[in-house]
Parts: sequence; C-alpha cells; structure tokens
Amino acid sequence: MSRRRAGRAAVVAVLAAAGALLVAAALADTLTYYRTPAEVLGDPAAARDRVRLGGDVVPGSLRRDGDLLVFRLAEGGREITVEQRGVPPETFREGEGAVVEGTLSPDGVFHADHVVVRHGNEYRPATSLPEPARAR
Repeated sequence: MSRRRAGRAAVVAVLAAAGALLVAAALADTLTYYRTPAEVLGDPAAARDRVRLGGDVVPGSLRRDGDLLVFRLAEGGREITVEQRGVPPETFREGEGAVVEGTLSPDGVFHADHVVVRHGNEYRPATSLPEPARAR
C-alpha cells in the first residue's frame, strides 16, 4: 500500500508542478512592464530591441506634421524624442503620462507604433460647475 500511495503522491506532485508552470507562463504574457528614458538611454542593447517606454509628455514638445506625431517623454531627469504615425488616444495630452511601444533608432529617436495613456488608479469625479443664476 505504501508504494501505491507514494506513486499517487508523485503523480499529483508532477501534475501540480505542470499546472503551476502553465499558469505562470500564461500570466507572464499579461504583465506589462515599461522602461524609463534613463534606462533605455543607459542600455546600448535597447537600440536593437523592441521595448515599452514610459514617461510624461513634456509640455510644449507636442507637434503634428500630417500623420506624424512628435513629442518628448521624460522621467528620471532624462528625455527621449518619440515619433509615431497615426492618431493617438483621445486622452493623450502634454503633461500626462504615456507608454509607447517601439524601437530606439541609432540617432536617439524612439519610433513608436503604439501609444497608451498612463493614468493613476484613483478616480476623481469632475468638479461641479457653478449653478446658473436664476432668471427673474
């Protein structure tokens, strides 16, 4: 009987380990990490790899030239110029956080093909407007 129980326990342990590996692999694809401009500029390999870059859109840096959107992302005291073709999300604004996906070219310009607006996890209702004066 003890061999039978040991065999069952081994089978259960193998199945549990396999299940844990499958769950871990599935969750790894759902996590979204991004790097800051300082991390990307400090890593020479970043110029070759596709990365997610996060930071705040520098006020006054946003300009459009046809379907080309050019702006700078800053965080940690460093900035990277970003170029993206297409229309960004409606909530994309200067001074707000954003995460872009793409590659860093040898000239230091980040070519993005995807822009996501970064936001905090706190909900704040819109400020109420003053009530209109009553007509007399």
